[in-house]
Amino acid sequence: MTEPEDLDEVEQERWLVVDGRRWRRQDPALPEDVAARLKSHLGRGRSGTGAARKRGDDEAVAAARHRTGLAKHGLGERGDPWWEQSDDERRERWEQALSELDALDD
Repeated sequence: MTEPEDLDEVEQERWLVVDGRRWRRQDPALPEDVAARLKSHLGRGRSGTGAARKRGDDEAVAAARHRTGLAKHGLGERGDPWWEQSDDERRERWEQALSELDALDD
């Protein structure tokens, strides 16, 4: 099991360890306003998932999970690791995610 002290400095920038489990950190290159928008969508997706599950609405659960996944992808927590992407690829990732997320509200 991975412990926080087992990670070197570079790995600590890339991973968050909670109860021995590694979670990818968000891309540190994200502008603050972009990160805030993505986190807002993430929170709405998570909240929506819980509410839809309580109602037994499978379609709404799927939609909320889709929002959550898009937000996590935009944050760099899913998909290709942000540290393996060029600056242009990183920007394209978060811009595409925000475009898709904002379209969900139209």
